[in-house]
Amino acid sequence: MKQVIAIVKPFLAERVLDQLVRQGFSDITVREVRGYGRQKSYLSEYRENDYSVVFLPKVEICVWAEDGQVKSITETIIENCRTGRMGDGKVFCVDIVDRVAEF
Repeated sequence: MKQVIAIVKPFLAERVLDQLVRQGFSDITVREVRGYGRQKSYLSEYRENDYSVVFLPKVEICVWAEDGQVKSITETIIENCRTGRMGDGKVFCVDIVDRVAEF
């Protein structure tokens, strides 16, 4: 079993969720997150260190699926989120070693 984690722009998250649900994936968690990276957030100098003043809003989508479904999930996320501009997002895939409990 694997967990696919996608960090995407907020206005694209609903489109991704609709497509994932249409494909039959139901084990999905969504949360609002903030971050910065190469998308040129505003930097300021504080005590000789640069720090980001603006954290851009993003949405984290977590999907749990069987190993054979990961390719379909990642393709769906990429197809619906890629605009070709910096800051589109990231997709991670993590092995689930042990499922402790399901309730």
